[in-house]
Amino acid sequence: MRVLGISAFYHDSAAALIVDGHIVAAAQEERFTRKKHDSGFPANAVSYCLDAAGLSITDVDHIAFYEKPFLKFERLLETYVAFAPRGFESFRMAMPLWLKEKLMQKRLLGEELRRPGGLRADALDGKLLFSEHHLSHAASAFYPSPFREALILTMDGVGEWPTTSVAIGRDHKIEVTKEIHFPHSIGLLYSAFTYYTGFKVNSGEYKVMGLAPYGEPRFVDKIMSTVVDVKPDGSFRLNQDYFNYCTGLTMSNDRFAALFGAPVRSADQPLTQFHMDIAASVQAVTEEIVLRLCRSLRREYGLSKLCLAGGVALNCVANGKIWREGIFSDIWVQPAAGDAGGALGAALAAYHGNFERPRIVSNGLDAMAGSYLGPSFSQDEIETRLGAAGGKFTVLDDDALIDATVEALIEEKAVGWMQGRMEFGPRALGGRSILGDPRSPTMQKTLNLKVKYRESFRPFAPSVLREDIQDWFEFDGDSPYMLMVAGVSDKRRTPMTAEQQALFGIDKLNVPRSELPAVTHVDYSARIQTVHKETNPRYHRLISRFKERTGCPVLVNTSFNVRGEPIVCSPEDAFRCFMGSEIELLVVGNCLLRKPDQDPKLKLNYETAFELD
Repeated sequence: MRVLGISAFYHDSAAALIVDGHIVAAAQEERFTRKKHDSGFPANAVSYCLDAAGLSITDVDHIAFYEKPFLKFERLLETYVAFAPRGFESFRMAMPLWLKEKLMQKRLLGEELRRPGGLRADALDGKLLFSEHHLSHAASAFYPSPFREALILTMDGVGEWPTTSVAIGRDHKIEVTKEIHFPHSIGLLYSAFTYYTGFKVNSGEYKVMGLAPYGEPRFVDKIMSTVVDVKPDGSFRLNQDYFNYCTGLTMSNDRFAALFGAPVRSADQPLTQFHMDIAASVQAVTEEIVLRLCRSLRREYGLSKLCLAGGVALNCVANGKIWREGIFSDIWVQPAAGDAGGALGAALAAYHGNFERPRIVSNGLDAMAGSYLGPSFSQDEIETRLGAAGGKFTVLDDDALIDATVEALIEEKAVGWMQGRMEFGPRALGGRSILGDPRSPTMQKTLNLKVKYRESFRPFAPSVLREDIQDWFEFDGDSPYMLMVAGVSDKRRTPMTAEQQALFGIDKLNVPRSELPAVTHVDYSARIQTVHKETNPRYHRLISRFKERTGCPVLVNTSFNVRGEPIVCSPEDAFRCFMGSEIELLVVGNCLLRKPDQDPKLKLNYETAFELD
């Protein structure tokens, strides 16, 4: 049975294909269109998934959409009625789009699917299925996990009605047992503070998480006594007097700003200690809600394994807190935890839920194949495409390529690394990555300001050999998808010197640092990725060679893109990003490109080519 899953029309559209329960391919549409968080129909992602399996759209048995538009429309209408007459302007703007497009998504999906495949008008009869939003998330988390039985916790902004849901997964069945409904949402609470601190909603939440360690959580009591009522079991209600998302065009209102004593920060205003304290406070509140939920659910259901999905599951700091507290014996987080992963979940929910197909639990890490589910390119394709783009490259054998890359890393060069299949989800995991030496005190600032063109406070993740993780970090487990934060090992910690402090541009004295200054955040934390030989042998080999040369089994790993652009997909994307940034070495397949060898006329100015967020 071949099932195509689709998520679209809100943000982060994607497609995924499963064949007899096996995940064959999955990708976000943004990677092909180069439009960040593309919400349109994922025509390119669908075409890729079909091509990866050698299929046409007519070969697909079922097509599963990740949510139910009519239930979502019901929530919209009931919300406007409940808050009337407030919200008329928002209602007036939303209704034409819903009546013209979103309410008719079955028709729109049919039109889009017929376009590339030349289907007859009746070819989709009986094939098109609609999952519920949170069921899609839950399915994406449980079915690929290595667990036969687990508690499934889904937390996001909102789907149709649910914003937080609890389900039990056993073999091939999922049963939803509890839900918290809109407008009470931990995801929307976090997004309101994202908006208040001047970042973009649905894309800037991770910036708030990265900013939080620089602040003090001095507003926690105010938030929990006034803005959100959190019960001992983790259930919660948001005080709608302080929010505007039900009826307005913004997340928070003037009363929210008055409560904290400052207006909403505009994107061009500097970040101050106040904003850092606000970030620290909402992060602490989020962690407290999540921990209370997990403790109470563990007591109630007695299940020892936890699966996480939904946008809040991308809060790797909160995930790390769950892991460190030992509430569950094991935790598995869907790497594409946001709406893109809904495409995969919808396909899996249809296969196992609708059609009662049995589930084969993976004997390895999980069924995601390291999340390397996107396009790959043969060596011949790489050479042809780079040549057509004007790239000047040398083709090396594997040993020479690894050695040259390690040498550049030791010389503290920024290296663009494109190998194998592209990652599915928001994290670069060694397939489409920019790499650096984590021992360098200047690497974090260099990558942020000269390569990524983004805020200097933003932390970078370490990729560490799985077999060496305990020697460098306070973590003993698998974190292949960069979704767990843990502390740097005590024996690797060192105080920051005045010279290092100046290099990092941090105002505080005696900021703690470590032997890995480029990946250690100000609170000694790091967002770790464990690298496994089974899922990415070439990346594992590169880090192993770096360890042989330096004694350090860790590399800086950040996504291969610049601010405002999606992660690269093709060799051409990689070359363009290479030429538009201060990346000094590019490695694509077995092709090695050095910046001095390239035609300077091909340099791209990203400041003018993209609207930077």
